[in-house]
Amino acid sequence: MNSVKLIIRNMSQARTWEALRSVGIIGVPFEKGQKKYGVSIAPAAMRSAGLINHLKTIDGLDVKDYGDIDTMTTEVEVNVDNMSHLSQVSACNKKLSERVSQVLKDGRVAVTIGGDHSIGVGTVDGHYKVNEDMILIWVDAHADINTNKTSGSGSVHGMPVALLVKELADYWPYLPTMDWQVPKFSIKNLGYIALRSVDEYERLAIEKYEVPAFAMEDIEEYGIKKSIQHILKVLDPEMKKPIHVSFDIDSIDALEAPSTGTPVSRRRSRE
Repeated sequence: MNSVKLIIRNMSQARTWEALRSVGIIGVPFEKGQKKYGVSIAPAAMRSAGLINHLKTIDGLDVKDYGDIDTMTTEVEVNVDNMSHLSQVSACNKKLSERVSQVLKDGRVAVTIGGDHSIGVGTVDGHYKVNEDMILIWVDAHADINTNKTSGSGSVHGMPVALLVKELADYWPYLPTMDWQVPKFSIKNLGYIALRSVDEYERLAIEKYEVPAFAMEDIEEYGIKKSIQHILKVLDPEMKKPIHVSFDIDSIDALEAPSTGTPVSRRRSRE
């Protein structure tokens, strides 16, 4: 699957809308968080299709391309059950976290192009290190909140939320190579959009912590605008906090985006 991260309201009360006119693009050609080939070429494909030049044609938008994260890292053998390519996932996300923080400190909105959704660890971690009051909107057919003990695949692209939230920190074993990432983000600042393939453990976590979540059938009933407004009202009633949007292409119906590695029908019921 291909994912895009967009930090859309990275501003303090003193900042103005004009501050959001500066954008920083980050490419992450990474696919070791899952088992299929393809998503690593997405940043190059989008640049080749003219993404950067198109953005620069938008009146008043200042665009800077920060290039791609270097993902050519030699895999280190680590002893963690049911977590494929952990050392490579960790190395990529560490670099990505640092790059996201740099973009934000430069006063720009960070737009990150993946890559599989394991890169959500780096984008959220990098944002949190700059804005600890941030909220996270996870737009995805999947909740991505499995641990290595509950995952059916061992692919880290189904675990980034669980790695990030402090409430689940005690459910993980020691993760070699991941010492750089300390889970400090609270699940109370998380909201889901477009869910429709949720594992049993994930559903339990969502219900236990009362995470606001809109499945696709909810969106069809209430509309996307009201769905997002509800989540924002729950997470940020005063509308002051920075927002991090993590968008997975499989949130779109498989009929519209058939090339995603994890296609899910729009009307598929929760599992």
